[in-house]
Order: sequence, then structure tokens, then C-alpha cells
Amino acid sequence: MSIFPHLRDADREIIDRAAGRMRDLYDRMGRAYDRSASCYDFSCTGCEENCCEERFYHHTLSEFLYLIQGLQALEQGRRKEIFDRAAEVAELYRMHDREGLARRVMCPLNSNNLCSLYEHRLMICRLHGVPYKMRRPDSTETQGIGCHRIDWDMSPEKSADCMFDRTDLYRELSGIEIELRQKLGFGNRIKMTIAEMIVEAERLLTISNTGGI
Repeated sequence: MSIFPHLRDADREIIDRAAGRMRDLYDRMGRAYDRSASCYDFSCTGCEENCCEERFYHHTLSEFLYLIQGLQALEQGRRKEIFDRAAEVAELYRMHDREGLARRVMCPLNSNNLCSLYEHRLMICRLHGVPYKMRRPDSTETQGIGCHRIDWDMSPEKSADCMFDRTDLYRELSGIEIELRQKLGFGNRIKMTIAEMIVEAERLLTISNTGGI
């Protein structure tokens, strides 16, 4: 059962304001990521392993609605292709789960190794790769080692210069998310793959009949 139906009547102005804040945040995420990647001399170019085959879960309403805006901007035929492929991928995930398998499946937005919604891609798609750190509200710090194919220099000196600090960016996204949920009266938890989000997006856009939420 969908958790999103009432969003078809959501205030478009509220969604558009949140989308503007998301664009600005994503832009700063990209610049911060590029600085860290450059510091580590890291690039995905030539890598034989495609991270678009990983099954990532996403948890924010703000990113879901921003993804929908990207889908709405596509030509109708291309959008239909993505909807159909997303349904196939979501079913593959369900089948793999039933069989206890952990198989890689290409993201339904990937076309010839390029993202069809690059400007609207989600946070993890933007930040995955370089070593990072994040301070939790209780002041503890967690770290991630980045791409497992790279033998990173994790020395204190290199980390101080290059490690990507996600803390402030995550906090800002959390603020956008909390405010958006409050204004739209949305209290459901989200844990969805991109494929599942796209399937839900098709349902919402079909119900609305106007091409918009």
C-alpha cells in the first residue's frame, strides 16, 4: 500500500520552495565533493565497477519530490521507458529478496552509463566514493573509507586535508526535510530504492492527471 497518495493534493508552492533549497544544497554538495576528490586525486573514470548497480536505500521526502520534478521535465516517451524499467527493477529486487540473493541490478535511470536525471540525482549518488566523516548530535564521529577499490591514504595528515565532512550538509538536508514534512503533514517513514521511488512517482502522476503533484 502506498504511503504517498495524499501528496497529489499537496501545495505546489511549498514543494517548489523546497526544490529550490535542494538545488542550492546539491550544488554545494557537488563543489565540496569535487574538492575532496581532487585532493585525493580520485576519479571514477575507467572503473570497471558501476556503482549504479548497487542497491541503495533513500529516506527523504524532499529528495523523492525533487526526483519527481526531474521525471516531469523529461519527454513523455523517455519518462515511460524509465517507468517501465523501474517496475522491472523493483520486481527483480523482490524476487532476489525472496530467494535470499544479493545480486547487482542496474539503476533504471542509467542509460549508456549516464544518469538520465543527473541534475536531480539523489544525495548518495552525489557523495558516494571518497572517504568521509560525520559528527552525530551526541558529538561522536563516524567515518567511511570510500570506494573499496581504492587504497586510500588514511593518514591523519591526509585525512585532515582531504576527508569529506558531510556534517553540515546532512544537517541542512535534515532541516529541509523536517520543514517540508511539517508543512505537508507527512509523517510516514521512507526506505526505498530509486526504482521503488519511480514506481511511486508514476502512481502519483497518474492519479493527478495533470502531470504535476
